Amino acid sequence: MQSIPVVMDVDTGVDDACALLLAALHPQLRLVAVSCVGGNTDVDQVTRNTLAVLEIAGRTDVPVARGAQRPLIEHAVHARHVHGDDGMGDLGWARTDREPDARHAVELLRDVLTTAEEPITLVPTAPMTNIALLVRTYPEALRGIGRIVFMGGAARQGNATASAEFNVFHDPEATAIVLDAAAEQGIPVTMYGLDVFYGPAVTRAEAAALAASGQGDAARLAGELVGFQCERFGSEQATIGDAGAVCAVIDPDGISTTPLPVRVELAGSWSRGRTIVDTRDWSGDREHDPAGRADAVVDVALEVDARRYADLWLRTVGGTPA
Repeated sequence: MQSIPVVMDVDTGVDDACALLLAALHPQLRLVAVSCVGGNTDVDQVTRNTLAVLEIAGRTDVPVARGAQRPLIEHAVHARHVHGDDGMGDLGWARTDREPDARHAVELLRDVLTTAEEPITLVPTAPMTNIALLVRTYPEALRGIGRIVFMGGAARQGNATASAEFNVFHDPEATAIVLDAAAEQGIPVTMYGLDVFYGPAVTRAEAAALAASGQGDAARLAGELVGFQCERFGSEQATIGDAGAVCAVIDPDGISTTPLPVRVELAGSWSRGRTIVDTRDWSGDREHDPAGRADAVVDVALEVDARRYADLWLRTVGGTPA
């Protein structure tokens, strides 16, 4: 089977690490590069975490570049209360002697996309600051993107606030810029948001078995990351989170998507950062809506085969992806 070339943009905390392991190890994907952005923790720690995860996965061939340290407008708001002080559960894995690529993440993205021999699938699992900067600085690079599958947003409730999901909340202007640019360039976009994010989950027992399987450091790290989440939230299972967006690239039949107009709320007192997903059928009183229909029509994931994706992740990080 021909592999899919993938570039990831991450703010490596616990679930980004789960996503990176899957992207690095699954034979159907060819991980080309990874760009790092501040989000779950500061960008320097994100970069160290990313380098460490790829080293553990045996993928030191993948270039990793440090990107934006803060959102386009707002101050950074981290999520260490969820991911631990080091962003990876304070498990002792966030250490490496590797250095990042000398290029800024935006330059790495530009170089990879402008020289790509086939369309790249871009998978942002973080605030989209780097991608927005790419759009504004090197718009010609977008020609190298065949598809965007991003973890962010929600058609229903948020998590950072009652309205907004964290990645979009952290830099709503960036998401709005990227969605508008994708619409202008005709780039297909899939939104893997909170409506499906929490579905694919691994039990505490499965995580412990994975960590103790003897299948190498990647399996042990994967199991310990899920175990950390179970401990932190006092639960018998934990989501694989961002890794679900990578599953959607490998196995798109595992999610049910609907093409829907999407805008990002940039000004609301209580709703800034919300993805406004328009579920109307537009068969009636559209004249009454002064905003009209959004230009960005996104394939919004509304349902997921949770066990299918959890098993895909478990098999891959456990060393048996087939």
